[in-house]
Amino acid sequence: MRVFIDPPNSMILYDLVERFGHEPLSSMAAIQEMIDNLEVDMPPMNVTIDDVVRGLAYAGVEVPSGIRGRLAVWGPLIDAADAAVIMTDAPFSFGCVGCERSNEMIKYLVRRKGIPQISVGYPETAEQAETVVGMIKEFLEGLA
Repeated sequence: MRVFIDPPNSMILYDLVERFGHEPLSSMAAIQEMIDNLEVDMPPMNVTIDDVVRGLAYAGVEVPSGIRGRLAVWGPLIDAADAAVIMTDAPFSFGCVGCERSNEMIKYLVRRKGIPQISVGYPETAEQAETVVGMIKEFLEGLA
């Protein structure tokens, strides 16, 4: 199954999803596709008109451009997902968690899609980390 991870650039969640036999959907692969595209390999022209239009499918024009830009990348990943793993209350050093409005939109889009999901809190201790990994493992193994 294709599993969206949040934060979308978390290498730890990416690895967990992959280890349990699923395809992780993350921003790393989506951004790689954009970088490989000849239209965007020359900064500062790193956004195309198609990216702007794609972002508008997930958030209106009144939403700040940074949020629309993130959703232009992450929205199609959510659309393609069969399930989602979401980590809450993560520190800034754990993936891209700096924009709370983008984070809320991601959670909303996942809920709206109605796919199976697990939401776990960021672990503070080694024992909590073991529990979180166990919960994610159980969720991923339960996906058909």
